[in-house]
Amino acid sequence: MNRTWDIFCSVVDNFGDIGVCWRLARQLSLELQQSVRLWVDDLSAFHRINHAVDPASAAQTVSDVDIRRWQEINPDVEPAQIVVEGFGAKLPERYITAMAEHAPAPIWINLEYLSAEQWVEGCHSMPSPHPNLPLIKYFFFPGFTPGTGGLLMETGIADRRDGFQGDRAAVDAFWQELAIASPRDGELRCSLFCYENAALPVLVDAWAAGVIATVCVVPCGKALEQLAALTGEDLVPGSRMVRGQLTIHALPFLDMDRYDRLLWACDINFVRGEDSFVRAQIAGGPLTLGRAIESIRKGQELSQDACAKKLGVSKSHLCDVEKGRKTVSPERAARWARHAARSW
Repeated sequence: MNRTWDIFCSVVDNFGDIGVCWRLARQLSLELQQSVRLWVDDLSAFHRINHAVDPASAAQTVSDVDIRRWQEINPDVEPAQIVVEGFGAKLPERYITAMAEHAPAPIWINLEYLSAEQWVEGCHSMPSPHPNLPLIKYFFFPGFTPGTGGLLMETGIADRRDGFQGDRAAVDAFWQELAIASPRDGELRCSLFCYENAALPVLVDAWAAGVIATVCVVPCGKALEQLAALTGEDLVPGSRMVRGQLTIHALPFLDMDRYDRLLWACDINFVRGEDSFVRAQIAGGPLTLGRAIESIRKGQELSQDACAKKLGVSKSHLCDVEKGRKTVSPERAARWARHAARSW
């Protein structure tokens, strides 16, 4: 059944929120043939992850999605049958009033952030009646268990990934598109897209002094800025730096589809945020210790507090390790690996 959707996205956390909202809108439109209107307050940020979006256009259609600049809602706009607040985006009051005057009232959904905490199952799909109007908002929590909303994953994405990774010519063509030579035998190729990280100086030194030739591909962002400060080099998109066994390639900001292929083409991916984290899982590569611990913990449905107790550390310390803000000694990493090898 074709239904109308309004998805509201306020870009407050870099690119993760618009990334998730755009994936949802695109999948609803292209795969389920739904009529989707996506309201975005920062079209410039949207343009960076999807170059088909014109940041100067207040109304446009991309991938059959009606994209609108969200500043003021025209009083004549009729609310959709299903209304989605992306990550608690505050809807305009007059739009809410119009929802209440509509019969039947629209289905109102608050799309929440991804979490593996146990309490999520109890809150997923819970109703929240409006205090003054005849409206009910429902909370939608993405997650990793049947009691949650699951994860966004396009139909056939695993087959496209496998087809790309199994096609050497396609992989080589992708690297050529980025003006980077194809991988050599025995070379380690990594992508780095993360926030500032306390472990990055140690990692750079280890790569440079290592016995394996390492190529680190860094899209424009916080990690590239930190690398430029660490190395004293003017790392701008298109530039290249060599230090010992390490070669760093600076890239422009990649749109979502090209970033997927970058994840698929690399041996190891360092990622940040909700959308990149999920896409790295789909890519199927290995994880760093912090991300590996987080992945195992979530797979066992353990809260950070419970996992920290089992590892003999504070919850705040475990959180810092998972987010890359603190490093772990080899001895402690080995102990944690032995814990992870057992069923928590």
